[in-house]
Amino acid sequence: MAKQTKTESEAIPDDVAAMSFEAAMAELESIVQNLEGGQVDLDASIALYSRGAVLKRHCEAKLNAASEQVEKIVADGAGQAQAVEAANIE
Repeated sequence: MAKQTKTESEAIPDDVAAMSFEAAMAELESIVQNLEGGQVDLDASIALYSRGAVLKRHCEAKLNAASEQVEKIVADGAGQAQAVEAANIE
């Protein structure tokens, strides 16, 4: 088996990268329900598990980007929140 670099093995496919956080979470929840139901054959379970892992990484990346953006919000001299330029979280 060829050794994959971290970037190759953790790449998020374009269809998932284009998903909103909410859409990715909804699909991930559906996958979990299917796997927990035990009605999926082994090959389909493996495919679902793999897709779920990708969706999980995508959701984590979206949450991390949102967290970084929130941390960049600072209070100005008058105590008012001052937003900074929005981070590109796509």
